[in-house]
Amino acid sequence: MYNTVSTQNHRLYLEDVALEQVATQFGTPCYVYSKAALVKNYQAYQAALGDQKHLICYAVKANSNIAVLQTLAALGAGFDIVSAGELERVLMAGGDPAKIVFSGVAKTAGEMRRALEVGIHCFNVESEAELDLLNRTAAEAGCVASVSMRVNPDVDAKTHPYISTGLKENKFGVDINLAPAIYERAAKMTNISLVGVDCHIGSQITEITPFIDAMDRLLLLVDQLKDHGIQLQHIDIGGGLGVHYQNEDVPSVDDYMAQLLPRLEGRQEMLVMEPGRSITANAGLLLTQVQFIKSNGDKNFAIVDAAMNDMLRPALYQAWMDIQPLNTDSSSAERQYDVVGPVCETGDFLGKDRNLTIAAGDYLALFSAGAYGFVMSSNYNSRGRAAEVMIDGAETHKIRARETFDDLVRGEQLLPVSTEGH
Repeated sequence: MYNTVSTQNHRLYLEDVALEQVATQFGTPCYVYSKAALVKNYQAYQAALGDQKHLICYAVKANSNIAVLQTLAALGAGFDIVSAGELERVLMAGGDPAKIVFSGVAKTAGEMRRALEVGIHCFNVESEAELDLLNRTAAEAGCVASVSMRVNPDVDAKTHPYISTGLKENKFGVDINLAPAIYERAAKMTNISLVGVDCHIGSQITEITPFIDAMDRLLLLVDQLKDHGIQLQHIDIGGGLGVHYQNEDVPSVDDYMAQLLPRLEGRQEMLVMEPGRSITANAGLLLTQVQFIKSNGDKNFAIVDAAMNDMLRPALYQAWMDIQPLNTDSSSAERQYDVVGPVCETGDFLGKDRNLTIAAGDYLALFSAGAYGFVMSSNYNSRGRAAEVMIDGAETHKIRARETFDDLVRGEQLLPVSTEGH
């Protein structure tokens, strides 16, 4: 997907801003996003869908910063959420609740009530137990809940097992073969309105065939339901289109739609999509500074100030992410390094066996960090989470302050000190 990184006078720029300037102004670790890339990546879906009736619901879990959501809401985006917290973020960012789909396997009654109160587009229901709870909750609220059943089409997305979601062994959705009976049961519920069908087969998918297989199975189900008097209004194919991290041959949105849209010709159902990674991943970078260069004789280590608590993907998914110095005009010798952080875990690394020309004090950029970066970060080792910055042309905006120690201990309490002897 689209990104806005360039090299000028041996220095990396994001849009019109030198990234060294960002690192020195805001400190490191620091996430930096390109507004232009976010816009272009979203508009790629709009353009590829053309005249097809559609709703693009950005998957908030990929990157939930308020300014990122605000940027997409201003373009007319809908949103795919998985928690009440994500719902409130979307509302704060100016998102239209009527364009929100609520996914997730463990929605609570409280979350359901809030979503009903603001008037979301629909719930992507993932089990019969959830359907029963939603029907009761809607009845108590005196309203009708719009429902799209998430079905599991048993399609192999050929991706990392942790982010594969469309197989029978996964926790998501209901078996597509059992779905007709569940729809018929739901159709009899007084506080449920059946509006669609949904599936999501996984993330970082780099082939189109699994999407087409899933759509074909959804269409068979939709037509089967129609024969039983259940007319659905939309078909949600989920998200999952991959991005380029290393050497993946990734299809474009145009290529994907060129194969998908012909299957919808002559049909009345609206197409719903839930892209996340493909909009934000290559719109973001993680900046970090080399603290020490260390060698144990067999290995060279570049010890940086970013860690697995800031970027979990390499440790969790064995993800490869490109690492480059912000200033390539260096007199240092090129060596092969493991780029590691300060957290007390052997799994705390950002990249292994990278050929880099660097010295202590240099700044590095971890590429494709705009999705599943900050949102998965933590305070492990009592480390404050990173700052976040948005670049818009030549303008730089801090969109999240770096966490302080006061932020880390907010809400914690010391035990009362006893004056009595023990």
